[in-house]
Amino acid sequence: MVFCDTSTVAKLYVVETESKAVRAMLEKADQRFVSDLVRVELMGVFHRQLRGKVWSREKFDVAVRQFNSDDIGGFWTWLPLDAVIIAAAAKTYATLPDKVFLRAADCLHLITGIHHNFPEIYTYDKHQAVAAPALGIKPLKV
Repeated sequence: MVFCDTSTVAKLYVVETESKAVRAMLEKADQRFVSDLVRVELMGVFHRQLRGKVWSREKFDVAVRQFNSDDIGGFWTWLPLDAVIIAAAAKTYATLPDKVFLRAADCLHLITGIHHNFPEIYTYDKHQAVAAPALGIKPLKV
């Protein structure tokens, strides 16, 4: 059972140095939990590949179809981005130490994990990894 953010999920669909290791880890896990936020962020990653001419429209469409197939097939277990998570994320900033740089989307991933009792998050996002311990969640890489 693992909890991942978008930077980890993206490595299944966008070939990067860590993709092979991430794929092996995720395929071995009995369940892969992700925030609903991954849906829109991952499409943003795919579109960035298209916009930057790294991918053709055909490659973009293939990636979208593969993600949708994985989703329909139950590969991902979705954690809702509901009002409770959003409120908790907003409140986080009231007590966050001054020196911690935490972007809103990263906060939503971390609070989702905390809300669902995950002590760790798989992330390749440098800023999120640095901020995670301030919220009591351990950042991991494969």
